Amino acid sequence: MVTRSTDATPATTDDTGPEQPPADRPSGGPGGWRRFHPEWILAVLGSLLLAVVLTWPTMRHPATTIPGDLGDPTLQAWQVAWSGHALLSNPAGLWDSNTFYPEKYTYAYSDTLLGYAPIGMIGSGFEAALIRYNVLYVLLHALAFLGAYALARQLGANRWGGAVAGIAWAYAPWRLAHSGHLNILSSGGIALALAMLARGHGWSLRHGYRPDRRRPGWALTGWLVAAWQVTLGFGIGLPLVYFLLAAALVAAGCYGWSWWRKRERPPFGRRLLLADLVGGGAFGAVTVLLGLVYLRVVDLNPQAVRTLDWTKMFSPPLIGFLTAPGDSWLWGERHAAAREQLSWPPEMALLPGMTLIGLAAAGLFVSAYPLRHRVTLGLGVLGTVLLGLGATLGGDGDPGYLTLSTLLPGWDALRTPGRMMHWTSLLLALLAAGLVTALAESWSRNGAAAARRWTAVVAPLVLLVPLALVTAEGVNRTPHPTVPTPPAAMTTAREPMLVLPAGGVGDLTYMLWSTDGFPRITNGLGGFEPVSQAQTRVAVASFPDAGSVAYLRGIGVRSVVAVPSRAAGTPWEGIEARPVDGLGITREERDGTLVYHL
Repeated sequence: MVTRSTDATPATTDDTGPEQPPADRPSGGPGGWRRFHPEWILAVLGSLLLAVVLTWPTMRHPATTIPGDLGDPTLQAWQVAWSGHALLSNPAGLWDSNTFYPEKYTYAYSDTLLGYAPIGMIGSGFEAALIRYNVLYVLLHALAFLGAYALARQLGANRWGGAVAGIAWAYAPWRLAHSGHLNILSSGGIALALAMLARGHGWSLRHGYRPDRRRPGWALTGWLVAAWQVTLGFGIGLPLVYFLLAAALVAAGCYGWSWWRKRERPPFGRRLLLADLVGGGAFGAVTVLLGLVYLRVVDLNPQAVRTLDWTKMFSPPLIGFLTAPGDSWLWGERHAAAREQLSWPPEMALLPGMTLIGLAAAGLFVSAYPLRHRVTLGLGVLGTVLLGLGATLGGDGDPGYLTLSTLLPGWDALRTPGRMMHWTSLLLALLAAGLVTALAESWSRNGAAAARRWTAVVAPLVLLVPLALVTAEGVNRTPHPTVPTPPAAMTTAREPMLVLPAGGVGDLTYMLWSTDGFPRITNGLGGFEPVSQAQTRVAVASFPDAGSVAYLRGIGVRSVVAVPSRAAGTPWEGIEARPVDGLGITREERDGTLVYHL
């Protein structure tokens, strides 16, 4: 018979996650991981191996290809490279990047991925930028698995449950629609921070609050990991900010209520309070400072403000939550008809996994967690799904996601409600982990000795089934296009320069090309278009002529690099035949690329 635990359930050797040290052990910080290093070393190595396999063929040609497409991935490869370069060469100029010349604060024209700057300091040039990106692409999947595994273990799941939760969350089918969005895939810090904070405060779903399990060092580290997660972008970082704020308020309220009801102050500890104050303060400071940068961008570019019409446009229908993206190996072709009903499949194909949905549904009834915590998780799933519907809910999303857009600072910039699936799928993964844990423990504890010996052989084979199913749903068929290499002429042209043809996703390729030396370029593509860039594109449509040359000289541009092979269908088609006589400029050709010296 399958049983569930209650708050009084005693700890065992493997049922309760990484909370095993005896109560009389000193309260340690993150260094306490050594007590469990065999498990965690295997977890780290396993997460890396799994990431290489399930993101394959990303590491087949990391110096020439990129996962997804030639759009946002090239932008984000440049972002990582720029942050590392800027912090090494000129930290004060971090926000004024080499792109969108002559604009300011251009590094903050989209989610910055600033937290990856240390990796951006390794190597230099175009090839290094590509390798960095591909390595990060693999590592962020490994971190997502490890974070969800650690969270499930801390909250009371056993190793089987933790593995199911980790794979189901890190490789959920809906993530395949975002293979080109490093900022959206980089969510491992969310689960890891929550795991550390829960451990630091001695709390789990299975046992509730246990003061003897408090670890101030883990709490402090959890806050710092949360701060790092925010530096990767507000796109998924801002919901974490509001969740932690709400969690802190609820925890404080529960603490006060318990104090009033029992007429005795519950144990908490000065060290833990200090860790929360210091860590929470650092988390808040990082959030505010980054927020001020984006507010400055809006001040300089009022057109950057997005109306709620964007949110309404990207709000998915309910069927989207059961529809997989086209890059899913298992479901992609099978769900083609369903995707045709979605107006924007990249943001509306939100399947968290059929296996995960089934396991989580069963986990509401059979689990290692107490009933009240299962109900709380279930309500969390329902709430995040309703928020994820955006304007689809009730026809206008109010009350709902659009209510938050009008009430919470910064939420109006989160134009894609479907990304709440980060939270939906994490809650589903925790429910699934509770079910798998309960089943594993039931088989290991019940029955006669002979039966237990039999189940010791059969149970692992049975538990491999959900693990295999969630893994199969994470197999990808993501394209890995070859990235065009930068023309040698760009290294000889004097900066600031303009690269033609200008505009559109081609500018993202030029941004990546500029990682060879980071010359200032007028090109760029971000979350909005600065006024000067639109003016430049119009002014140079007939380049080279007297008007365009005068305009470019007026804004300080000293060279124009034209790539005729990319100009078909643009105003610069046939530019190689346009005369330069009488314009006071010179032109040279190098390997099919034209360089105009102004």
